Amino acid sequence: KYETSLAKVKEALKATENKIALTTDAWTSVATEAYLGIACHFISDGWELTSFCLTTMPLEERHTGPNIAAWVEQAVERFEIPTSKIVAVVHDNGSNVALAANILQEKNGWVSVCCAGHTLQLVINHALKNPQISKALGASRSLVEHFKRSELAASNLKLKQKQMGTPEDPATQRGKQYLDLKSDQRTLLEELAQALQAFECATVYLSGESYVTVSALPPLVKGLLKSTHTSYETCAGLPGSCFKGEVTFTDDKQSKQIIAAALDPRFLQLKFLTPEERFSVQNKVQALALQNMDRSTGNQDATASAEKGSPNRRTVSVLDSLLGSDSTDSDNDDSEEDAHNQKIRDEVLMYFGEQPLSKTQSPLSWWKWFPALASLAKSFLCIPATSTPSERLFSAAGNIASKKRASLSPEHLNMLTCLHCN
Repeated sequence: KYETSLAKVKEALKATENKIALTTDAWTSVATEAYLGIACHFISDGWELTSFCLTTMPLEERHTGPNIAAWVEQAVERFEIPTSKIVAVVHDNGSNVALAANILQEKNGWVSVCCAGHTLQLVINHALKNPQISKALGASRSLVEHFKRSELAASNLKLKQKQMGTPEDPATQRGKQYLDLKSDQRTLLEELAQALQAFECATVYLSGESYVTVSALPPLVKGLLKSTHTSYETCAGLPGSCFKGEVTFTDDKQSKQIIAAALDPRFLQLKFLTPEERFSVQNKVQALALQNMDRSTGNQDATASAEKGSPNRRTVSVLDSLLGSDSTDSDNDDSEEDAHNQKIRDEVLMYFGEQPLSKTQSPLSWWKWFPALASLAKSFLCIPATSTPSERLFSAAGNIASKKRASLSPEHLNMLTCLHCN
């Protein structure tokens, strides 16, 4: 059954001509055995997001960057995926995994994309280190632990809550009028809870696997900047500093997330950028569309010439090549190429002049109107914003390799996990 599932995955990956993104993460089982999970994601010809579990391979050597890069390449080779098909690798912020992604980027051109979920957690951790916040959380934590340790104190708290008409569940209100917290600490914690609601909403949305997420990251970061600025000044600016590459666009640092947002009809107006940055992004999209079309046209021409065979051509001397040919074939080719390029430029201008799609609609079902940009959109919108899909592999693997099945061999664990997820 595993071999049949494996063959189906290989066939599906071989059949698609679209770009593929990878997500990867490491995990340790209850038997203290390390595994590397790798999942792949692409947009099918029917414009549906498709994901497969490639492997949860056991790791017996040290988890260094070069070793992780080699393991990822082994998984790609096993499923017979051409390296040119892979567009990006999404990973967490661990130094060894980040080094592996950088190695793969330099070697194969796979874009290294940091998990947005991990970065949001770093933002929150940094904010919680603020002395005022840390002190208020410490006081609240001590009070909660006191009532958890003492049954008598918990009973008195419930009795006091009944007398004051507050909810009896201490997990909801914690009897804030009864607990001995300072008024400024109470206000601070309420503001912090309000700020964290926005982060929770963004994290849940970006962790989705059945819809496009990478293009929503730049506008979400801008929204978090506004939310934290109005909620609590200590958190203000933190998302922007950690996501600087996702909210700014320069010639030196061309964010793949911003290009994905430009190719998402929900965010095509790029309101989160300055006018100068919008112009640069539109020029970049146009250049990528021309480059992508030239590549596909070149492949078709090479295939056609290989099938028909090389036609008989007139021998051209060195002097003729310097003076220029009398034939008009080259002029016709140039004029056709100019007309083709102009058609793509017009399509790009027409696309950016469209009205944005509703945020509740899927951008994938919309792309049939712009064929030149559609292929480019598939290459960017398939990238997940987080490495959550590979982490979900270990949720399944954790249920399989439970304490009662801790002696399960790594090979069988990999088979069972792939069968469950595919």
